[in-house]
Amino acid sequence: MLVKAETSPIRPKPSRRLESVRSPLWLACLCTFVGILIGGVWRDDWAIWLQIAAAAGVLIIAFRFVQVSFTHKRVVQAESIHTPIVESLLAYSPIPLAVIDLQGNFVEMNAASSRLIGYEAHELLGKSFFPLIDSTNEEGSLAAFGQMLESDLTDMTIDIKHAYGYSFKLNISTAPVIRNGSCIGVLIISQDVSDRNRVQERIRYMANYDDMTGLPNRHSFMKLLDDRLTDARVRGDVGQLAIFQLDVDRFKLINASFGREFGDMLLLQVAERLTRGLTEMDAAARMEGDEFAILYAHAGDEQELDRKAKELKLLLDEPFELQGFPLHITASIGIAVNHAIGDDASLLVKKADLALAKVKDSGKNDYLCYSEEWDDSSRERLALEHDLKIALQKEQFVLHYQPQYHLGTGEMVGVEALVRWEHPERGLVPPGQFIPLAEENGLIVQIGDWVLREACRQNKAWQDAGLRQIPVSVNLSIRQFMQQNLHQKVADILHETGLDASYLDLEITETMTMDVTHASGCLLELTKLGVTISIDDFGTGYSSFHYLKNLPIGRLKIDRSFVRDIQQDPSDAAIVAAIIAMAHNLNLQVIAEGVETEEQKQFLQEHSCDEMQGFLWSPPVHGAAIMDILKQAV
Repeated sequence: MLVKAETSPIRPKPSRRLESVRSPLWLACLCTFVGILIGGVWRDDWAIWLQIAAAAGVLIIAFRFVQVSFTHKRVVQAESIHTPIVESLLAYSPIPLAVIDLQGNFVEMNAASSRLIGYEAHELLGKSFFPLIDSTNEEGSLAAFGQMLESDLTDMTIDIKHAYGYSFKLNISTAPVIRNGSCIGVLIISQDVSDRNRVQERIRYMANYDDMTGLPNRHSFMKLLDDRLTDARVRGDVGQLAIFQLDVDRFKLINASFGREFGDMLLLQVAERLTRGLTEMDAAARMEGDEFAILYAHAGDEQELDRKAKELKLLLDEPFELQGFPLHITASIGIAVNHAIGDDASLLVKKADLALAKVKDSGKNDYLCYSEEWDDSSRERLALEHDLKIALQKEQFVLHYQPQYHLGTGEMVGVEALVRWEHPERGLVPPGQFIPLAEENGLIVQIGDWVLREACRQNKAWQDAGLRQIPVSVNLSIRQFMQQNLHQKVADILHETGLDASYLDLEITETMTMDVTHASGCLLELTKLGVTISIDDFGTGYSSFHYLKNLPIGRLKIDRSFVRDIQQDPSDAAIVAAIIAMAHNLNLQVIAEGVETEEQKQFLQEHSCDEMQGFLWSPPVHGAAIMDILKQAV
């Protein structure tokens, strides 16, 4: 791109358009002169033709002079408008523009350039451009200036010193300024790219680092881990890289109690402590939420891993000071080591996550190293979860019923509904294998609803068959109990099956009553329907006289763990006797579960326990067997 300079005071050379006019003009003038000269002497026909030629020559001359005049006028007009355009650009353009001569001195600059570098135009005009260049890239900028003079267009980024003393990035595009075919200077078009660079750097930072703690994020950590594992494979080195996945215990409770700002402050301090003692080869990252990961470049043996885990827990043992409030926290840690040459970043983190999950399932506040033996159990767990969903769709669940007997008369006074899973390939799956999994993934609500509906339907069917009317007990899961519409769901099932509410007993655990507000409201709504409420596994959870006194509870079930050892352990015997006496003083019925020996039954009778259930008199059986027992009673 060439930039034409302003018109020189020296008269410009005629344009090629004017030169193209000269040849026809000379020919026309010659024809006119000869025609006039000879036409005036000869008087014959040739003279007439010569006069015609002379007249044509005059017309040509006149036309050419008009054409030359018009062309010259257009050239003058074009040259006359050039100067105002340049002046308007310099005065009003928001784009910084400047012109420097061949020595690098400013000869012109607009107001935008002045604002960009902080100098007034009069402070720089006639002075060199080079002192503005930051000394760190002065040599390269001088070489680039030489390139400006030699090439048509140049684009580069340089560091410029502002009038206030700081440096900033400036992208400049240059073009030579041409006059009469010669370069007389350079036009500079500038753009401040500091903000753009800062935005790009911010985007890069946010893509690789956690904005709150400043630690690398999951993306950055996984890339680092993958690079380290690749290097280890090249060296054939296994068993040296260790991943510690750390999760702050009860962090959701902290957030709910004190607010998210409080929780963020805690995570910031946790991040700072986790980086203590790390070497240059180690790395810590915030993976998500309250979960952190630490990469140790030299894992060492099992004793070394154990030592590192204990050090991490000690770092978090010291209370955290948050807005003047001392807070103690614990953490769960899962550990995985690259024992296999084929371990990649995702697989190693997955192993550490699995170890962490086992720690949390086991009560938290501990650490555990991943074992390769877990692979099969993990696949089995996933397969079981899939089959569990199929079981709901294909109705593979059945109910067994365990009779409940009156200890005084030996009469069956009720049954407890117990769910079983009849798997088409696995056979009868014990509740202990699928109930915890269902509680974890939420399927327990659907299973619980089916159990409640089926138990009510079956009991109503026994009654319709003319058998003796007895209540059926159904266990509620904590997920069911926390539903806001539980009482309405129970009412709908009772209405659907036609069972009277007095023949339904709902069993809850002690831990469900910890939220007293919800528990009292929910239980009152259920008892209004006429349903009986029992506390299952009493004595193993949150035992409190408060909820026994204030909640509408009708019966206590003594946990089998106390009944089992009442003959061998005096403490268990004392506990069972105390529970029976306390319940009776509160006008509550008592039933003991897990009764398997005659001695256990006699102990319960001696202490006036009301009812019992257990293998001594009957294990859980199909509904048909219960029907036979009821028929015998009739």
